[in-house]
Amino acid sequence: MLEIKKYGDPILRKKSRPVEEVNEEIWKLIDFMVKVMYQNQGIGLAAIQIGLDLQLLVVDAGNGLKILINPKIVRAEGRQTDEEGCLSLPGVFLRINRPKFIEVEALNRQGRPIKIKARDLEARAICHEIDHLNGKLIIDYDNIWQKIRRKFKL
Repeated sequence: MLEIKKYGDPILRKKSRPVEEVNEEIWKLIDFMVKVMYQNQGIGLAAIQIGLDLQLLVVDAGNGLKILINPKIVRAEGRQTDEEGCLSLPGVFLRINRPKFIEVEALNRQGRPIKIKARDLEARAICHEIDHLNGKLIIDYDNIWQKIRRKFKL
């Protein structure tokens, strides 16, 4: 059974490879990822977080479920700063700067090209999951002051 990989697992630092074909195996993986995301009260999950280095993510930040295969951010505007957590780093919450608005090109569940626009929390969640696809974690955004506050519990 696949499980959410936690910080320290080397797979989380691996760059994901594109999905070559959207087929029944990918559909089963999507269904599993959606189930895992909701069961863990997450708003997003990348395939790499369950140990599969595929460019596939699911997000539901309150605007309905989004399934993005081979996603690419093609436009980003504005700036928002807010606290983020991660299912792969339980108990870690950091203030992260993200775009306020993004446009993403990807394939949908049927393997058809789509372009979606997202803002606020949904944009943040998609950016977070795309970071996972590139082997990047929220702690990579950590600045020295956040590290000091955490170390000394300030």
